[in-house]
Amino acid sequence: MYRVWYNAFVADAPDHAQGKRLPVIFYRSELGREPARDWLKSLPYDEDRKRIGADIKTVEFGWPVGMPTCRPLKSGIFEVRTSLTHNRIARVLFYVDRKSRMVLLHAFIKKTRSTPDDDLAVAEIHKRKHQQGEK
Repeated sequence: MYRVWYNAFVADAPDHAQGKRLPVIFYRSELGREPARDWLKSLPYDEDRKRIGADIKTVEFGWPVGMPTCRPLKSGIFEVRTSLTHNRIARVLFYVDRKSRMVLLHAFIKKTRSTPDDDLAVAEIHKRKHQQGEK
């Protein structure tokens, strides 16, 4: 019975009908690469991927979300903040596009106290390219 209800009402419903305030998409380069997705897949521990996914899901369903999960940076870019195993910290940088989607631009393991300028610059470049290609 549950499967029939789920398939009829939830599986085919748009994301916002399922409670998502910001459906997630990955930034895709001109060559078809998705840097944030590739980085997530390259993580060595399943537990790390699960933690990052849970924090992204928190933002997806609870937007707007503040600290400690999410923090605004600059130029309309936000970071999802995740504590990983082995005392590491991950950041996933995103922005909210015109279609109210969470566009994952860049991700990295944080090694310094502040967000590195290089990583923020990469996210800004990806944001600009995504906005130019957006219809």
